[in-house]
Amino acid sequence: MGLLECCEHLFGTSNLYQVLGVEKEASEAEIRRGYYKVSLQVHPDRVPDNEQATEKFQVLGKVYAVLSDKEQRALYDEQGIVDEESDTLRQDRSWDEYWRLLFPKITVDDIKAFETKYKGSEEEAADVRKSYMDHKGNMDRIMVSVLCCTYEDEPRIREIIEKAIAAGELPAFDAFTNEPEKKKAARKRQANREKREAEKMTKDMGLVDDEDSLKALIQARQKSREQKMDSFLTDLEAKYCKKGGKGRAEKK
Repeated sequence: MGLLECCEHLFGTSNLYQVLGVEKEASEAEIRRGYYKVSLQVHPDRVPDNEQATEKFQVLGKVYAVLSDKEQRALYDEQGIVDEESDTLRQDRSWDEYWRLLFPKITVDDIKAFETKYKGSEEEAADVRKSYMDHKGNMDRIMVSVLCCTYEDEPRIREIIEKAIAAGELPAFDAFTNEPEKKKAARKRQANREKREAEKMTKDMGLVDDEDSLKALIQARQKSREQKMDSFLTDLEAKYCKKGGKGRAEKK
């Protein structure tokens, strides 16, 4: 399948801008941010041994490569096609290495500072409202797509949405206002399962079961997976674009 067909198959749309969650008029920085936010959800280091996630990750790299290349983007905008034979989409590219070239390393302190600043901010509220609209009120998808979000944040995320609905800023999607209790319970079970797995890992590693140990666990997992921290690095760079990086596909 070509790139557009792959997007339709994996993401439910052949619109490259929709795949990255951006508008057609998006700036280079906005496209970069969109790529970061979507790709971090399916990065091989975050979702190991998942063939579909790996396939999505590779396709996202191609989508970004097209939209970050002025000539390719112009061709797509004007004719709705992509040049499958171009160097930008060559099949021998390592999209994982391409991703790493774009994203510099971020420290644990950087991540904690970003999360502290982001949570409760107007920027987070705007992201929540956008996610609500993008996913038509589906809380499963909203909770996955909002940055720095865990199950414990759900009441706060719901409050943001409910206030926006009450203020007439958002429509009252039935998927949100009448969400079945079994879906809420399923999210809670998933969160508890993940918590148990983390606790088991602390014991397997000989750590004391407390907050400091969980932090130590995260750090240990970082060492075993060099790119673990990129899940939030993407958002740090994407939002502020302070790093130079390489914004377009290289050509040989």
